[in-house]
Amino acid sequence: MSQSKNGASTKSPANYNRLTALRDLIAVVSVLVIVKQSLLPTTQLYAGPASTLSAMIVGSFLLHRKGLAWSDLGLQWPQSWPKTLGMTLLTMAFFLVCTQLMALVADLLFEDIGTSDRFSHIEGNLGAYLLIMALVWTHGSFFEELLFRAFIINHTSEVLGGGLRSDIVALIISSAFFGYRHAYYQGWHGALVTGAGGFAFGVFYLWFGRRNIMPLILAHGVFNTLGQTFRYLGIED
Repeated sequence: MSQSKNGASTKSPANYNRLTALRDLIAVVSVLVIVKQSLLPTTQLYAGPASTLSAMIVGSFLLHRKGLAWSDLGLQWPQSWPKTLGMTLLTMAFFLVCTQLMALVADLLFEDIGTSDRFSHIEGNLGAYLLIMALVWTHGSFFEELLFRAFIINHTSEVLGGGLRSDIVALIISSAFFGYRHAYYQGWHGALVTGAGGFAFGVFYLWFGRRNIMPLILAHGVFNTLGQTFRYLGIED
């Protein structure tokens, strides 16, 4: 805390930035939770997408108010598509390692209920499949990566003071929240596995995602596309 010329105390720039980051973080997380919980009694299918769309609108406004954009958090057009695709494959491999290892632990603690009946209507239903594909590449990959990795990790790290230690804590918090977001239809077994997937994406976000988050969006979208395609075809994934 510093003193102004008239003797009144003022916030230092560092403290002001941390308080602003905390305010914006609380705003986006609150939208994610409140919108989703408000809609769950009515619709399990669209509660998540509605909450991420709402949070994207709020997050975009908050970034704009600070003179920033999603491009400052990693949403860049790739300079090299071969490199981006290579990083996408590496991300997918690490995701599989993390989720399969966590599945071994989760199997010891909780029953695996899959995705309950949330997507049961997709099997053999082309219209429902095409609609879910639209959600996969908006809510399920684009929005979730920008919110849970770019926005939440960056703002949590800034609240904690920045640096590697703050990044690691932010990564863990973001991963736990990401897993919790999926517990309502996957159970706690699925929440642990999904949280491990969020951890995998978060590690790669800290590595290269702040410069180019596209590999994470592509990897997330491919996994979701495969899962929903298997359901449409009646194949156990």
